[in-house]
Amino acid sequence: MKIDVVVVGAGNAALCAALAAEEQGASVLVLERAPQEESGGNSRFTAGAIRFAYRGVEDLLEVMPELTDEEIARTDFGTYTEDQFFDDMFRVTRYRSDPTLCELLVRRSFETMKWLRGKGIRFQPIYGRQAFKIDGKFKFWGGLTVEAWGGGPGLVDSETEIARSKGIEIRYGSRVTSLLCDGDRVTGVRVKAGGRLYDVEASAVVLASGGFESDPEMRTRYLGPGWELARVRGTRFNSGDGIKMALSIGAAPFGNWSGCHAVGWDFNAPEFGDLAVGDGFQKHSYPFGIMVNAEGRRFVDEGADFRNYTYAKYGRVILEQPGNFAWQIFDQKVVHLLRDEYRIKQVTKVKADTLEELAAKLEGVDAKAVIEEIRQYNAAVSQDIPFNPNVKDGRATIGLAVNKTNWANTIEEGPFEAYQVGCGITFTFGGLRVTENAQVVDVDMMPIEGLYAAGELVGGLFYFNYPGGTGLMSGAVFGRIAGTAAASSLAGLAETRA
Repeated sequence: MKIDVVVVGAGNAALCAALAAEEQGASVLVLERAPQEESGGNSRFTAGAIRFAYRGVEDLLEVMPELTDEEIARTDFGTYTEDQFFDDMFRVTRYRSDPTLCELLVRRSFETMKWLRGKGIRFQPIYGRQAFKIDGKFKFWGGLTVEAWGGGPGLVDSETEIARSKGIEIRYGSRVTSLLCDGDRVTGVRVKAGGRLYDVEASAVVLASGGFESDPEMRTRYLGPGWELARVRGTRFNSGDGIKMALSIGAAPFGNWSGCHAVGWDFNAPEFGDLAVGDGFQKHSYPFGIMVNAEGRRFVDEGADFRNYTYAKYGRVILEQPGNFAWQIFDQKVVHLLRDEYRIKQVTKVKADTLEELAAKLEGVDAKAVIEEIRQYNAAVSQDIPFNPNVKDGRATIGLAVNKTNWANTIEEGPFEAYQVGCGITFTFGGLRVTENAQVVDVDMMPIEGLYAAGELVGGLFYFNYPGGTGLMSGAVFGRIAGTAAASSLAGLAETRA
């Protein structure tokens, strides 16, 4: 069979590419390795938060026209300008984010949100996780305000339904094993489905099949020893297939191949993500407590920044601790601030009325050492500065080997709660080099005709760390760019063949 554009994958980036290509009049086929009930890649496992630049509530109303006057009156949505987005991207990536890719991401974020809304995707404010109520008014923090209706599953289901309504065929259980290439350009893909191989001819191919986070061999090879021990937060199907097949025809690797997005994840979570639990295994309220390792020691500044800017790098730090775990400890002053994920049934938790009793329950931890660590920590808290979870409040510790910069509260009011976390890997940062049109580049820095990429397997955007909510935005922006460019290339191809 012959198709205009084949899209490999069926997550957010892939479906945005498919919708953009169809918008240009191309015939589109989506090939998804997973069965339908597990389809959607990592997008289905996300909570659906999506970061974009907006000037104020008037911009948000273009994305969320359902906002009521009452919601607007009781909420301080603030602003998140393009300059703030740029500052966050470059700060957290240590100024290594590729300038061209970063500019595309930031400059096109708001227009892409409006494009998604125009397609029928619905969004809502993230009241439950990104806003605290102070003096009767909700205030958003950390530049992250909006999530897809129904979270990641809702986003994928909506995009899938819209794609089908536009005549886009989606084949599940169809693993693309290789790219077809005639030496000058990519001409299609080879597919394995139902125990047989078949070829699909295509004028252009968009790779949007994720990174290599689900392959323990590749994790250990590129991220380093010990990474085979990490849990995978999302899909079991992101094993680097798209990256490997592109490299095999000469595509250029690019980006932070030894880096990844990795978070604190319940220590006893399963090997791969569980769709019934979703993102509930994450444990992201650590800025309001402390984390200790097996030696009973704090090892990281829990309050270095808003959770949005530290959570994606602290998984690596936890993996590096003795036994590859840590315990998050909270007292009653902040328990009410803990996110909903702390209240799921599948949680590794202990609770005690006294610190001594709690310490004895922390499996794998030196109990005497943790009691002494908490004593020293409590003595170092600057209690003259008021605690405020909405801002970086400067309530810090003084004189410790590892100080806490913000939100430092003493651990002294029982009952106490503690949660055991390990490392949960979300996605890998290394991938393929692409042009500003999302066209894959070869090792000679020449565009590969007929090959485009979007989503996790685009390298060069993220290094060391990641601002929360940027993954879905990146997938949508570059998916739209890739799909549009792939479809637009058909006219030039027709002229060449004529």
